[in-house]
Amino acid sequence: MKRPELLAPAGNLEKLKIAIIYGADAVYLGGENFGLRAGANNFTLKQLAEGIKFAHDRGKGIYLTLNIIPHNEDLKGLPEYLVKLKELGLDAVIISDPGVLKIVKNIIPEMEIHLSTQANTTNYAAVDFWYEQGIRRIILARELSLEEIEEIIKKSPPDMKIETFVHGAMCISYSGRCLLSNYLISRDANRGDCAHSCRWRYYLMEETRPGEYFPVYEDEKGTYIFNSKDLCMIEHLPSLIKAGISAFKIEGRMKSSYYVATVVKAYRQLIDSYFSKPNEYFYDKKWLDEIKKVSHRYFTTGFYFTKPGGEEQRYDSSTYVQTCDFAGLILDYDTDNQIAAIEQRNRIFAGDEIEIFGPDDDFFIQKIEKMWDEEGEEIEVAPHAKQIIRIKMSKPVKPWYIIRKFNKT
Repeated sequence: MKRPELLAPAGNLEKLKIAIIYGADAVYLGGENFGLRAGANNFTLKQLAEGIKFAHDRGKGIYLTLNIIPHNEDLKGLPEYLVKLKELGLDAVIISDPGVLKIVKNIIPEMEIHLSTQANTTNYAAVDFWYEQGIRRIILARELSLEEIEEIIKKSPPDMKIETFVHGAMCISYSGRCLLSNYLISRDANRGDCAHSCRWRYYLMEETRPGEYFPVYEDEKGTYIFNSKDLCMIEHLPSLIKAGISAFKIEGRMKSSYYVATVVKAYRQLIDSYFSKPNEYFYDKKWLDEIKKVSHRYFTTGFYFTKPGGEEQRYDSSTYVQTCDFAGLILDYDTDNQIAAIEQRNRIFAGDEIEIFGPDDDFFIQKIEKMWDEEGEEIEVAPHAKQIIRIKMSKPVKPWYIIRKFNKT
């Protein structure tokens, strides 16, 4: 058995660095165009160069998404953009369209190319076809069972890598091929501008009575008939490893740095635990509990074990479960005085009980006895976004450690 690559999302440079620091083997991200997350901050060429250097200095990989399903006008500027990418040292690009594949191969023939889940690969014959086109890694459609994935791997060329999603939001449409957002508000999901219309509340209107809306009740709040639960496979990693999957992909380029750190760390810990002693592997539920401390929907195993039924949707609400808030990111630590410099991310009060964790340590809890601002003045609250404050720590910490506090609401 080969150790699978843990692949993390990065919507900006900070998230890229946190993903790698907290245990990702590689990061996937988007440039300013041609990817499927127009709402993410995404990366300029300068930021991309910095991110690639940061990753390569630590032996990690960077994959760039070029996975829109392009119309003619979407191809404008792509050749010129690829010329600029040539010198950056990317490890791979992710594509979904045969035309984009051809353009990439013409301009950067040496570039490794991964096939996006948007290409809807669901069988071994399709894998063979893409192999003949020069693809050596495929992100399978999410609508496959573990049994189907195992068969695909067994019948694929031995040097073809198979990647699957293990965590994150699920799309109501077939591997993201959705027209709902485009139809309702002219924002095309297949060109990176999804409005997540599937999460909205819907009512029924009868043809002969226009303007008369009938709620489709699950309870008094209405129903969210397309609202899928989130995928979470952290309890089933041994089964995925034994199936021969080459890469475990975490969804979430729009999510916070706190989300990236927490989810990556949990999967990293359990993957490493399995490979240290496969025959004595013990699933520690505390890592699922950790993941539940980030904003999330209720969890499902998707299509891995059975076709989803009614239990895979949540009909009463599209809100997230959020038990903790991302309170701050540690920038520096004075070991002599045990004082940490912190960049605030949510309001922090003197007297708050906070929880601190890093990539290589377990979490610990302490109370904030005193806080100081940048000028050294004692303060009772840090209300300003990204305000720099200082707090005395009960244990040593390091830069990139994260502070969270429990949500009292």
